[in-house]
Order: sequence, then structure tokens, then C-alpha cells
Amino acid sequence: LQKLKEMFISKFGSAPKFYVRAPGRVNLIGEHIDYCGYAVLPMAIEQDILIAVEPVKTQVVQLANTNSLYLDFSTSVNNIQINKTKPQWHNYFLCGLKGIQEHFGLNNPTGMNCLLDGTIPPSSGLSSSSALVCCAGLVTLRANGKTLSKVELAEICTKSEHYIGTEGGGMDQSISFLAEEGTAKLIEFSPLRATDVRLPSGAVFVIANSCVEMNKAATSHYNIRVMECRLATKLLSKSKGLDWKKMLRLHDVQSKLGVSLEEMLTIVEEVLHPEPYSTEEICKCLGISLEELRSQILSQNTQDVSTFKLYQRAKHVYSEAARVLEFKKICNEAPANAIQLLGELMNQSYISCREMYECSCPELDRLVDICLQFGAIGSRLTGAGWGGCTVSMVATDKLNTFLKNVKKAYYQTDVQKLPLENNSLFATKPGRGALVFVEA
Repeated sequence: LQKLKEMFISKFGSAPKFYVRAPGRVNLIGEHIDYCGYAVLPMAIEQDILIAVEPVKTQVVQLANTNSLYLDFSTSVNNIQINKTKPQWHNYFLCGLKGIQEHFGLNNPTGMNCLLDGTIPPSSGLSSSSALVCCAGLVTLRANGKTLSKVELAEICTKSEHYIGTEGGGMDQSISFLAEEGTAKLIEFSPLRATDVRLPSGAVFVIANSCVEMNKAATSHYNIRVMECRLATKLLSKSKGLDWKKMLRLHDVQSKLGVSLEEMLTIVEEVLHPEPYSTEEICKCLGISLEELRSQILSQNTQDVSTFKLYQRAKHVYSEAARVLEFKKICNEAPANAIQLLGELMNQSYISCREMYECSCPELDRLVDICLQFGAIGSRLTGAGWGGCTVSMVATDKLNTFLKNVKKAYYQTDVQKLPLENNSLFATKPGRGALVFVEA
């Protein structure tokens, strides 16, 4: 904090008035299901985004970063333009700023000087971008003398991240605000609520970065998956005689039919075929024109996709949603073999992400193999995938040998990964959520 304060003074010529932090997160289980309406099970990590702030009289926001790779940026607070084509760091800040301004209809928002420092590796699947959106939301709230509950803040920041073109589901923002030290959370949506999940003693979670960067806003993989789930929802609804035009998420189909997740898996088997669906076939199934499909269902950035895998995506979502509930149940009941059972669920989740959702990549596959080979009880990708990090569950007494062996096998065999190894492999405990603090 002292270092950040000194840099702030040398940059802006005066001291910051307050600081805001928001943590990154690791999702233990429940990948790519939050935007389908299903509960997820993340925990906040100790790595975070920290912003030093000084509200100013001019209506200008000046943003600077302690990392010289990220360029300074300034803009008028009354004219926020968010560039979707190039997701640069300051655009994520502007998402949070704009979200709060619009929520309160602020006509005369406060200008501010901000200096940002972050310890979450960027584009690593640990939610650095959402932590920045949340941090910016909280900064804007405080600078303008407004208050909101943590739940309201999480909901506004989820919506405002859509400004950058990512159709996320709200897990990252929710855990960033609702996290508490020492516990993971089951996060459920509409209405948003968080329930403590006590992780078993005797094991720790280790994060390992594949060193392949994945930027959700800059690639189409993520948004294509969101659309595939939406299209699967429409086809499943239509086949069951539901009002498919109103149905947006796979969870809607289950709740309307009033059946279990297991039964939904059977319905997927009956209704959808494993071969990819062309846009023509989808139009035929729904009885609509290509024009209607594009204008009413597909998002802007998926207009030119010609085939969609619906069966595989729906299968992953319903089975993953069931694994989340099973994970929570095991944590609550704490049987003697809890750690084994949780590790098994993590492994199943990973196989489903790799085979059914196709959101892994060769480096992640190799890293998961190495982690399991050196004693992880369970290991899986975390975050969107296609790069980023794995999370592994490791017995506490085996932690040191595990870290040493993984370092050697994955990082020290590759000249490019060598300089990254220190920030790329670490054990983590559930950390606390976003907060504002003022120096005493």
C-alpha cells in the first residue's frame, strides 16, 4: 500500500483519499453454466486488483497503472466510450464506471485520479477483468457518495461487463463482492444468493497457469458457447411444447418441465443429435427464417457462425450442474473419503469440459496430466478455458513435493515459461471479497 501511495503522489502530485480492492477467483467446479442459470462453486483468491483513488473537481477520469505495459488513459466522465474491438485494460474500468453512472442516472459524476495495481495474472482464467470491473464499480460508487448492497453491486457489474462484448453469467462479479475469508461459496442466480461451503481440511487447492493467455472479450469461442446453449434451449423447449421464444437458458427448460437434472440428460439424448446443427437445420426445427435467427436469437458477434454443437453443450451443462450440487453435498456431509470424492468430481468436470464443451487446449491437457501424475487428487481447468489456469486439489502433507515436481515438469522444461514460474504456481486459501479502505 505504501508503495502504491508513493507512486500515486509522484504521478498525480497529491495523496489518494481512499483505496478499493477486489479479488480474483478460482472456480472449483461448475464451468460455463452460470450463463445457463445454474449454480457455481467458486472461492475468492488472495491475488487482487487494488486501486488508489482521489476524487477531483474536474470532470475527468485519469487512469494509470503500476505496470508500464499498460498505458495511461484519460477521458471525460460525461462521455464514456467503450471499444469492444480492442479490449484494453482501461475499457474494463470504464464498464464499472458506466454501470454505476447509469444505475444512478448521474448527470454530474465526480472526476477522479486512479492508480491501479494488480497481482492477478491477466487472461489466466482467474477473473482479472471482472475484478477490475468490480473494483471500478466500487470506486465510482464511493467517489460519488452513493451506497448499494453487495448483491446490487454484483448485479450491476455483471450487466456492465456486457458493454465490452462478453456475455458472461455473473459468477465472477458475485464472488468478487460476496466472498468471505475461509469459505468457498455456492452462488445461485435469479435471485442472486451465496451460501457458505466449508472445504474439507487436509487438502489445499493449487493454481497452475498454463501460460497460454485467453481473453474472453477478444475471441469468439466464449460467445459461441453461450449461443449454442441458447439454441439448445430453444430446440429442447420446442420439442416439449413449451413457449420456446421466451426460453433463454437451459435452466429455464428444466424448471418449466419440473424434472431432475438426470431426466434432462435423458431428454437431451432423445431430442438432440450429436452431429453439429447447421443454421438451416436450426431454422427448420424452429420454423423461422435465417433473418429471424440472426436478428432475434444470435448475438452480434456470432452472426457468421454456420454450425453449432447443441447436444454436447447441453450434455455438459446439465451434468456439470449436477456435479456442483454433489460437490456441495459432500462438503456439507463431510464423509471420511470426502477428499477422494471431490477429486473425482473435479476430474469428471474436466473430462466434460475437454470432450463435450471443447474449451480446453493442448497445454491445459498436459498440465492437468502432470498435476495428476504428481499426486493431485483432482485437477481441472478453471475459468473459460482455451488457456489460463488449472486448479488441483492436493493433500496438505504432499504440497511441497507436488509444487517442486510440477515446477520441474511444466515450467523448467521450457525457456519461455521459466521467467513466469514464480507467479504461475501457488496454493491458495479462500479469501475475502471486495472492500473500500481509508488510511487511519
